[in-house]
Amino acid sequence: MGPAVMSETITTPKAPTPKPWIEAIHAYVPGKSKGKDGRPLIKLSANENPLGTSEAALAAKAAAPALYPDPDSTALRTAIGARHGIDPARVVMGTGSDELLNLAAQGYAGLGDEVIYVRYGFSVYDIAARRCGATPVVAPDADYGTDVDALLALVTERTRVVFVANPNNPTGSYLPKGEIARLHAALPSDVLLVLDQAYGEYVAREDEDGALALAAAHDNVLVTRTFSKIFGLAGERIGWGTGAPGIVATLNRIRGPFNVSSTGQAMAEAALADTAFVEASRVHNRDERTRFVAKLEALGNHGLRPLPSQANFVLTLFEGALTAEAAFDGLADRGYIVRWLPGQGLPQALRITIGKSADMDAIADALREMAEAAK
Repeated sequence: MGPAVMSETITTPKAPTPKPWIEAIHAYVPGKSKGKDGRPLIKLSANENPLGTSEAALAAKAAAPALYPDPDSTALRTAIGARHGIDPARVVMGTGSDELLNLAAQGYAGLGDEVIYVRYGFSVYDIAARRCGATPVVAPDADYGTDVDALLALVTERTRVVFVANPNNPTGSYLPKGEIARLHAALPSDVLLVLDQAYGEYVAREDEDGALALAAAHDNVLVTRTFSKIFGLAGERIGWGTGAPGIVATLNRIRGPFNVSSTGQAMAEAALADTAFVEASRVHNRDERTRFVAKLEALGNHGLRPLPSQANFVLTLFEGALTAEAAFDGLADRGYIVRWLPGQGLPQALRITIGKSADMDAIADALREMAEAAK
């Protein structure tokens, strides 16, 4: 009998497997800056400030040290507190407000819990919910806006976080102070209400929604803001939030230890102090948005419908012969990139950032030309 033959079993190495709730995430898609052919275009797809950045902020950037930043952003938190009448100890900094939105879900929700937001809300809310294993629950909209009763109807014993952007992105809709207060009053005290005010500085002062006062008075409200929009610091990634001491402590436990750079801290502090630049940006946006909306409303017989906006963009619906996709391509051919949002359930709409006067006139004229040709 010959020697025994040993059979070899070949085992395929196993690769790490992500959690199923992570695999369910659709990665965030930013606004594009180039056409399909790679050509750089005038970018009106990311809601950036067309006036650029405060000269004071740019000077602060040049003087900032290339060292580890203050991990607590002490000077910046103090400046924010002084500007808004908030105890700096109740201010938490983030790598953009996006980090804080994710941390809010991570800190208060997990497997078996639910996170509620409105349909056509900011796409990061879905990511934040799924990232921590929670179940996203989407409330019906009210003509593309936030419906308080629809949100409240979905609250259950599993609800842990409710996200509301005010003004909302990408629709521009806005809930008045009374509706925000009504929403908060009807929520259970153990549900965290996150009021995302990324575009809050664009809102007319008389229309202020009372979010900061709610955060100061209650234990279950977090307000988030950003330096990316009116302050013109999108590339620096600086956000902040305020809420009860317990909320701030929770977010500080899980945020990055050096999450706001030295440069970012210095630029944000300088930008906050440059009130003339902020006011000029607010006035430019208000005036150009009013002019642009009037031109689009004149195209109503061609099926174009701009939604009311309190932000620095206008979501325009294409309900006639000219489609949003065709308008998107036509604007790109003319040198402009805007935001077409089929991935957010809005294939019939374009979100158009308010830019410089000449650019808004050119876009309105191009849309008129395309709409008349399509009729």
